[in-house]
Amino acid sequence: MSTIIKTRLVKIGNSQGIRIPKVLLDQAGLTQDIELEVHADHLLIRPAHRSRDGWEDSFRQMAMNHDDQFIDPEGGTFSSWDAEEWTWE
Repeated sequence: MSTIIKTRLVKIGNSQGIRIPKVLLDQAGLTQDIELEVHADHLLIRPAHRSRDGWEDSFRQMAMNHDDQFIDPEGGTFSSWDAEEWTWE
């Protein structure tokens, strides 16, 4: 469903902004953090993606597939702390 609402730019200090009606915020799933991207003659506004979203699920899937092993054939360089103190959960 596409909703078109006409609005105006408003002065905010040295910048300008827009007021986005709640109906559009709800339709787009916009909350507090957003990303802005310029495309030729229009501005794209979308929810900001958190840089680590989905990592926990990816790591869990890697462990299930036994794809979470060290790539270094010698196991890397470890200290006594690595051997005695560190635990994988």
